Amino acid sequence: MDPGVATILLEWKRLCLATEGDWVFPSPRTAKPYDSGSLRKKVLHAAALRAKIQGRIGWHTFRHSYRAWLDETSAPLGVQQKLMRHANISTTMNVYGGAFMESKRKANTSAVQRVLVQDHTK
Repeated sequence: MDPGVATILLEWKRLCLATEGDWVFPSPRTAKPYDSGSLRKKVLHAAALRAKIQGRIGWHTFRHSYRAWLDETSAPLGVQQKLMRHANISTTMNVYGGAFMESKRKANTSAVQRVLVQDHTK
């Protein structure tokens, strides 16, 4: 785990109600973890609306974003596979292979510029 994320989670845990299960995200009402379906409906969907994100969004959406971010860092595919915890690299490439639109535009422009550049010295 990245040390920055660990620091944030430890600080959050310090602020949370102490529970018998030592949960990181306990509900103050039940002292048990929140239900992921309820959080998705009540919190994640509301946040997506405020951020003007259209379409279906769920917890799995973050895995797709993470994979695209790894790709933008030029992380080798084998590293991406391991970080995503996929048994097969085909899952990393075929299921999570989407790239961000801006990255696609940049890559396309770079490729097209190679063709459009003309040698005017002749």
